[in-house]
Amino acid sequence: MTGVRIAVFSDTHGDVDHMERAVRRERPDLVLHLGDLCRDFEELQARMPRQTMQNVCGNCDGFSLTPDQRVLQVEGRRLLMTHGHRYHVKASYNSAVFAAREAQAELLLFGHTHIPFCEELEGLWVLNPGSCQGRRGTYGIIELSSGGVTCCIKPAEEPETT
Repeated sequence: MTGVRIAVFSDTHGDVDHMERAVRRERPDLVLHLGDLCRDFEELQARMPRQTMQNVCGNCDGFSLTPDQRVLQVEGRRLLMTHGHRYHVKASYNSAVFAAREAQAELLLFGHTHIPFCEELEGLWVLNPGSCQGRRGTYGIIELSSGGVTCCIKPAEEPETT
């Protein structure tokens, strides 16, 4: 069963090292960055120029030519990626879920809250990878295949082995 493995990051706020280590560990087909900060995404691109990547800007990115929302078609599935601030996700996910349904997306990806969340809501996968910043940072992994969608949250730092 072939498929696509996607690593999803958000709210890195200058912590490119955690992102880079996670990408090397996970070896995804695609890396998505959901904003805050675009310069972190650009730094990761410079460090890993062969890695396929896409991003949106966030509320801390100031003026940017990078859009704050994208609809991607990956492995026959539509993904809505946004930072989330325009949908006020700190108050409720409802507006973002509505936007994803309007876009006919099967996956909604957003950040902004720094709180990881991964759940299927009536046929729509909703993923907030949390913040990939610092010791307690997190990121998301999505697997798309003919068998369906799987989604999970992972710690940015590898657990210590004894």
